[in-house]
Amino acid sequence: MTGSALMPWPPAPIRTGRLVLRESEARDRAGFVELFASPEVRTYLGGPRPRDELERAIPAIPGRRPGLFVIDVDGAMIGTVTLERRDAERPGRLSPDAGEIELGYMFLPEAWGRGYATEACAAVLDWFAGALPGEPVVLCTQTANRRSMRLAAKLGFTEVERFEEFGAEQWFGVCSPVMPSG
Repeated sequence: MTGSALMPWPPAPIRTGRLVLRESEARDRAGFVELFASPEVRTYLGGPRPRDELERAIPAIPGRRPGLFVIDVDGAMIGTVTLERRDAERPGRLSPDAGEIELGYMFLPEAWGRGYATEACAAVLDWFAGALPGEPVVLCTQTANRRSMRLAAKLGFTEVERFEEFGAEQWFGVCSPVMPSG
C-alpha cells in the first residue's frame, strides 16, 4: 500500500480459475501505456494521456509498487488492480482521520464483459482480508460509470455517501470485512 509498510510486498502471485495476479514486470510496459492512453479506459478517470508522453514517462518496469497487481491472462496483461491509502484531503471517508485502503482497477477494453474484473477484485479483496483482518476497503467511482457501479455491488460494497468531485457526482462505498464469530 502506498505510503505504508502494512505487510510484506510483493505477495506470491494469486491464482484464480482464469487469472494470475502478480507484481509488474518489464513485459507489461506496453499494457500500461495502452491503459493510460485509452479513451475508453480513461473515460471516468480524467481522460487519456498522450501516448508519446507515456512512452517517455513510463519506466522499463512500470507500476512496481506495493498494492499494485497486474492481471494476467495466459501470460498477457489485461489490467491492474490497486490497493492504496485514500488521500485524507479528498472527500469520502469512513472516519475523520481517513486513510482507508481504496480499491482501484483498470482493464483493457478487450477484457471487458468477461467477468475478469469481478474475479480479480474479489481475489485481491480476499487476499487483503487475510493479510489485514478486520480492515475495511473503500471504493469511489463516478455514478455515471455504470460498469463500475455494477462491479461495486457484485463485490459487496455498500454506499456510504455521494459527493461532487472532479466535476462529476461520485459514489463512495465500503466493503466491510466479515469478522470471525467468537
